Amino acid sequence: MNKNFVEELKWRGMLSQIMPGTEELLQKEQVTAYLGTDPTADSLHIGHLCGVMMLRHLQRCGHKPLALVGGATGMIGDPSGKSLERNLLDEETLRHNQECIKKQLAKFLDFESDAPNRAELVNNYDWMKDMGFLQFAREVGKHITVNYMMAKESVQQRLNGEARDGLSFTEFTYQLLQGYDFLYLYQHKGCKLQMGGNDQWGNMTTGTELIRRTLGSEAEAYALTCPLITKADGKKFGKTESGNIWLDPKRTSPYKFYQFWLNVSDDDAERYIKIFTSLDKETIDALVEEHRQDPGRRTLQRRLAEEVTVMVHSREDYDAAVEASNILFGKSTKDSLLKLDEQTFLDIFEGVPQFEVSKDKIGLPAVELFTTEAAVFASKGEMRKLVQGGGVSLNKEKLAAFDREITSDDLIDGKYLLVQRGKKNYFLITVK
Repeated sequence: MNKNFVEELKWRGMLSQIMPGTEELLQKEQVTAYLGTDPTADSLHIGHLCGVMMLRHLQRCGHKPLALVGGATGMIGDPSGKSLERNLLDEETLRHNQECIKKQLAKFLDFESDAPNRAELVNNYDWMKDMGFLQFAREVGKHITVNYMMAKESVQQRLNGEARDGLSFTEFTYQLLQGYDFLYLYQHKGCKLQMGGNDQWGNMTTGTELIRRTLGSEAEAYALTCPLITKADGKKFGKTESGNIWLDPKRTSPYKFYQFWLNVSDDDAERYIKIFTSLDKETIDALVEEHRQDPGRRTLQRRLAEEVTVMVHSREDYDAAVEASNILFGKSTKDSLLKLDEQTFLDIFEGVPQFEVSKDKIGLPAVELFTTEAAVFASKGEMRKLVQGGGVSLNKEKLAAFDREITSDDLIDGKYLLVQRGKKNYFLITVK
């Protein structure tokens, strides 16, 4: 017997609203359910992960997931939770984004096997692109009243002055387009359940309403949402000072990705490990218990960072990220520095003081380079003292003589010098 999907979401803190009858349906039969993603970029970011994990749990509980890429809706923008309209994309960009997103989803979902509940990727552009306005008005528009659409919270928020310029007709019709997706998937894929974030509830119930009004009251269509994930301080999850944390390693290096999870607060770690991993309840309860006995060891954060990094990237990327983290905080050698790719190297030392010196300064003695050309040390006397006391390292190796010549052989990646003053103070010099 498969696990109960609704119970699974409940204990993980992933269930917000659910239509009456949904749980009974899921217990009665194998259910096809879909969740929509907006293809405005060629990568998902961790803001999408809760929805993706819902699809993953759904499939693991024996049901069939459809991942919908909103090619058509991505062309017009969704008003819910946004105060600005979206940029519109052309078809070629949409297709490229769709392919990239599918590759990422394949790490979470089984698209390839011949299991009856294997995942499918669908794009609403495929069924919307040939539909004319008159046909849409007749087949979809006539079933839903303006009064019904106006009552939606997402519409009310926009109309009551939260956006400077009101709500365009395009955005107003968004809920009909999303509703039509559900109707289309119901008719062509036997899809009876739509899932999404809590901000989508209004659009989702428009879909169930459209199905009932089009096909009659015996048509069974349901919706359930997950809460919008926030941080313990109430701020939006997944945004950092430097922007989104992406799943694509070219946009966010695995090291930075790993660091994000490693640095969440204790309260957040306890919530996130349920939402963003597939670990079972017993394992998580034991980890929470172990963490509470000695929070300083950060048991939850370490396991969370491991699980998510391995799932999104790979075990090798995780191992490399751990090794890279040890460079700043632990004992590591010049060899481990040389193993890093340039992006990870720069990510690790992103926050440290940085200097630039020109190529023609290579060949100067260290004491000259690290005081006059790059102010790592306040004076030559200070540097001399520290070197004699064994307190200065270059590229993770003790600097034996303060006046030794710095040559191009010392450069990491042909352009960087990493100077360490004492244990904790790093300085990065870029040679240009």
